[in-house]
Amino acid sequence: MDRALIDRLAAAPAAHRGVVVATDLGSGERTWIENGSAAGPVTVDGAILAAAAAAQRDDKSQTVETGDGRRLFLHVFNPPLRLMVVGAVHIAQSLAPMAALAGYAVTVIDPRGSFATADRFPGINLTDDWPDEALAALKPDSRTAVVTLTHDPKLDDPALHSALRSGCFYVGSLGSRRTHASRVERLKQAGFDDPQIGRIHGPIGLDIGAKSPSEIALAIMAEITATLRRPQAAAA
Repeated sequence: MDRALIDRLAAAPAAHRGVVVATDLGSGERTWIENGSAAGPVTVDGAILAAAAAAQRDDKSQTVETGDGRRLFLHVFNPPLRLMVVGAVHIAQSLAPMAALAGYAVTVIDPRGSFATADRFPGINLTDDWPDEALAALKPDSRTAVVTLTHDPKLDDPALHSALRSGCFYVGSLGSRRTHASRVERLKQAGFDDPQIGRIHGPIGLDIGAKSPSEIALAIMAEITATLRRPQAAAA
């Protein structure tokens, strides 16, 4: 692997960029695939770009065959999955460890110091910054899920503004249908349009009849997983 390619791969995680390196198993030549575009000596068509996107989504490198009989190894280099939870509430106490077990780097955001404590969230990254400031520093990307759980517009709304302006793959907000309707009106007044607002999963979580905080956390984690792994089905 040439030095320039190594340097690019080293820089990608810090920039939260996911890439695929396509290696021709016959010639050994490599092409860089990122955001649906390719650069390098290995010629790839739309089918290979689609296969690379699927491999990224599945977090699984694989070998594919081109239409002209070449075999390409698609090596996936994804940044870590991240979950940013606004509100250090009871649901968050169950959701954070569930997400960590699923491979997410979790950050719980709550400026209320008595909520976001190490005793309540052992081993979880905590910040007492205001949500918009925290998200600005964390820079949500296409491998990030953002969840708001406080029911307090002063905390949830700034986080939603930041999340909807980012490329995060999932945005969810706790609350009843009435609460969500009020949230939608506030977002419209803030200048967000219907497609942007439509990205929010609210009421949050898959409808599994969840009642307890832990069950609600399970429903949220299931919906995040479905959105990541089966985006078309989750959007239907």
